[in-house]
Amino acid sequence: MSEIRLIPYQVEEIISDLSNIPEGVQMIEAPLLWERTKKGKGNVVAVIDTGCQIEHPDLEDRIIDGKNFTTDFNSDVTNFSDNNGHGTHVAGTIAASGSGNGVAGVAPGANLLILKVLTGEGSGKYEWIINAIQYAVDWEGPNGEKARVISMSLGGPQDVPELHEVIKYAVNHNVSVVCAAGNEGDDRENTDEFSYPGAYNEVIQVGAIDFQRKLAKFTNTNAEIDLVAPGVKILSTYPDNRYARLTGTSMSTPHISGAIALLITLCEGEFERNLSEAEIYAQLIKRTTPIGFSKQGEGNGLLTLGLVDKIADLFTTHTKDWEDTSPVLSTMKS
Repeated sequence: MSEIRLIPYQVEEIISDLSNIPEGVQMIEAPLLWERTKKGKGNVVAVIDTGCQIEHPDLEDRIIDGKNFTTDFNSDVTNFSDNNGHGTHVAGTIAASGSGNGVAGVAPGANLLILKVLTGEGSGKYEWIINAIQYAVDWEGPNGEKARVISMSLGGPQDVPELHEVIKYAVNHNVSVVCAAGNEGDDRENTDEFSYPGAYNEVIQVGAIDFQRKLAKFTNTNAEIDLVAPGVKILSTYPDNRYARLTGTSMSTPHISGAIALLITLCEGEFERNLSEAEIYAQLIKRTTPIGFSKQGEGNGLLTLGLVDKIADLFTTHTKDWEDTSPVLSTMKS
């Protein structure tokens, strides 16, 4: 069995200091939900990646726990530092706090469970990923917290039954599993490119668009794409207390992971009960906007978190009091 690897990505720019809500966070309209969701506070997202810079000023207060599943750092399970950069960037898009001269993630109040499954070279054994998914589902925090979302910006060409089974285990335990579609696309919507675990029906598979709402040339297309999110020149946290713009479906995925953390709070508050993974998925897809590409390319469309409120406002503005304004009809007598 071959190793699984980071989905290839491109570092566009490394930045030392800034204060900003990144364009991707704004594009999916996350700030519109922050007040009503307490920015995702209380929800835990498990980030299965290359680790994370735990002392980064925008992340240090968001990390609730972590574990190293790799042979890096002499296999020290307590050292889940990021010796690559990818995991720190993904974590920031999900939940960077935005304090001081930094950036805000989609759910800047959510907590992060950092599970390092890829080495500094960006590769890892399938066994490590499988064990990390199992760990994320069974994990319990110091105050009884449970992970509600797993974010995986990684993939490989092999359909591994054990990987598929543990993903089913996660979903059956009401954990949303969000995965990158992959970057093997050929800029044609009618051809299939599959990367696993993204191609499994049980996961939420995320494709990439740019800030002009065009499909990224590299994004995989297939019948299992669920939705798309920004994935080109995405600004987020980076090791050594820096920030960077990276490109890839790896960058689209955490936008959705963070969004689910917001929707859990919003929708469970509205329904006044816990929602299943399928119900959370329905609430996510309810907030997508078609942008003109095939279902194979964009799935249900671009995540637009403010869409439901906009539709409600539209109906409020244009609804008439039909009882008062309808014309009176009378019968005609011959």
